[in-house]
Amino acid sequence: MPDKTGNFKKYLRGISVWVLAGSAAVAGPPVAVTDADYGPVDMAQVRLGQMLFYDPLLSGNRNISCATCHHPKFGTADGVALSLGEGGIGLGPERRPDPDNMPEQRIPRNAPALFNLGAREFTVLFHDGRIEADAGKPGGIRTPMGAEMNSGFASLLSAQTMFPVLSADEMAGHYSENEISKAVRQGRITGSGGAWDLLSTRVQETPGYAPLVTAAFPDEEDFGFTHISDAIAAFMAFEWRSDTSPFDAHLRGEQALQGTAAAGMDLFYGSAGCADCHSGPFLTDHSFHAMGVPQFGPGKAARFEQHVRDTGRMRVTGRVEDAYAFRTPSLRNVAATGPYGHTGSHADLRGFLAYHADPATAFDGYDPATVRLPDLPGVSDWRHIDDPAAQASLKASVTAPARPLSDTDLDRLIAFLGSLTDETAIQGRLGIPDAVPSGLPIDR
Repeated sequence: MPDKTGNFKKYLRGISVWVLAGSAAVAGPPVAVTDADYGPVDMAQVRLGQMLFYDPLLSGNRNISCATCHHPKFGTADGVALSLGEGGIGLGPERRPDPDNMPEQRIPRNAPALFNLGAREFTVLFHDGRIEADAGKPGGIRTPMGAEMNSGFASLLSAQTMFPVLSADEMAGHYSENEISKAVRQGRITGSGGAWDLLSTRVQETPGYAPLVTAAFPDEEDFGFTHISDAIAAFMAFEWRSDTSPFDAHLRGEQALQGTAAAGMDLFYGSAGCADCHSGPFLTDHSFHAMGVPQFGPGKAARFEQHVRDTGRMRVTGRVEDAYAFRTPSLRNVAATGPYGHTGSHADLRGFLAYHADPATAFDGYDPATVRLPDLPGVSDWRHIDDPAAQASLKASVTAPARPLSDTDLDRLIAFLGSLTDETAIQGRLGIPDAVPSGLPIDR
């Protein structure tokens, strides 16, 4: 990883060369993953990051942590289509609204899994790619904050961790509930008294963090939120590195896939066309495609907007041709990370594969009754599905060729995708701590 003196741009240029060199289309499975595919991690930062990841201290109301929506129990996600963040009680599918602090809305997009985000080729993050490595931008990163974004991050993943704490619906809390949400509401994000500064002060003032911070950043005099985000990123990169699945053993020549899984791999890299987008060692092209995933919930809109659509990549680029396109997810541990799609539209992997193979045909027959959503009284989740014009626009965005799958094809693909399950990564390497320095309760 680059040091703190800026040599993140040089690092990004190196990544760009590395990614381009490895992005050529291949006729079959990729080469095996090696240590060279990952950046190094500092174990003292990893240990600090473990505590911060599970500690609700980083939420405005001290009631929700990173782990609440990205829990190892649910494959580093939360097992529901659209999460209840701030104002929720409980974990995973059992999470429900707090009657004394009702959520204003659901999180607009499905909580993504965290596997292999420390790998060098992950230079675009979030469903719409709004955080992206860009050597031409200040600090080497393009984000919605533009030039106001702090610099000095150890990685793109570190920069990504700085955003959930600013979201009223995810972690910050609503407008007048606490000093963090008030700062966000007033646009005070960076600098003294900004939301990130207030959160880093919380950590500094929690005695149990002092030795962990000193060990992780012994040469740093001014502790700030970039250190928090660097530590959380180091933890995620270490904890959920995933390269010891049966598929990896096959790629390394240690034990070949057999039977239905092998037939599924041939189909995946052959006539089913899955590898057209799910390519490379982590089974993603890191690009954006409109696949007609059903939309429901609040959509992605500013508070003053009334629509419930989510145009995905177009919200970042402003280009009409990017409407309803979303980033290709990695398929590592996919069998454990449902529901699937950027809205979590399908709880069942087999059902999602069948839909995904021919979305233009399957679109009109989609059954919203299958969606796994925690109850949220007083909220209408189906405005998009009930709007013929919105549905027509979403359906028209699909340009991928149809590749219908038979029941036998689906059996084979499911068997192959099961070979991507890495039990070591799913369990995590450090696991859930017994306690965190703040003393706040941990989601288990």
